[in-house]
Amino acid sequence: MRGVRSAPPAPEALSPLIDAHTHLDACGATDAASVHEIVDRAASAGVGQVVTVADDLASARWVVTAADADERVWAATALHPTRANKLDQAARTELEALARHPRTVAVGETGLDHYWPGKLEGCAEKASQEEAFRWHIDLAKRVGKPVMIHDREAHADVLRILREEGAPERVIFHCFSGDATVARQCVDAGYVLSFSGTVSFRNAHELREAAVIVPAEQLMVETDAPFLTPHPHRGAANEPYCLPYTVRALAQLRHETPEELAVLTSATARRVYGL
Repeated sequence: MRGVRSAPPAPEALSPLIDAHTHLDACGATDAASVHEIVDRAASAGVGQVVTVADDLASARWVVTAADADERVWAATALHPTRANKLDQAARTELEALARHPRTVAVGETGLDHYWPGKLEGCAEKASQEEAFRWHIDLAKRVGKPVMIHDREAHADVLRILREEGAPERVIFHCFSGDATVARQCVDAGYVLSFSGTVSFRNAHELREAAVIVPAEQLMVETDAPFLTPHPHRGAANEPYCLPYTVRALAQLRHETPEELAVLTSATARRVYGL
């Protein structure tokens, strides 16, 4: 990644932690040995389990293979909204099979991205994204697993589609990016909000206000690695071992101890993912 600084130093270990959303392949994992290496580093920081998430069909195959290779790794499979125009019948058939795999714990990441259309070559337009989102919601209900949502600058439309389709029993807003009003709507609907390193950014005022109002039983934490490295290492390469930085920042905001928040968010992740 151009302009990315060297990896952050290992934080003081904090346990138990579950990284609710990461991308091991984008972190550089290519085979079982490299998966083990990344997850071993995470374990040394107290992160005992990770959910590695797909963004296209090749990645969906890979994350299931990675989960099969290491008992600390779980998979989430879907087409990212920006790739929703690739959801043909063959992709639907294969994604359903991957979603039913016993190491797959969520259908995701799916949802809407209103930022990239018109900026990113080949990005799915909004109509394609909405159609794919509705299909993934139905898939999650059919396989009995949570739907993991990517919501970028699309809060109102994401919530509208969930209402129209009828949300699955478990809904996860990965890397929650809304303000306190959106957070309250999600909480009232029973959805789970997962916070990444962005909650540690000093200029993320509205997001930090939102993080305070989420009940512990609807709260998870994630890295979204290799992206969104928490303060004070913003701009460096992220990895699951960095999760304690985010948890400590979030705990300070919520006036909780990091140890307490680690226990609470891990309990939520185990319940939501069925770990």
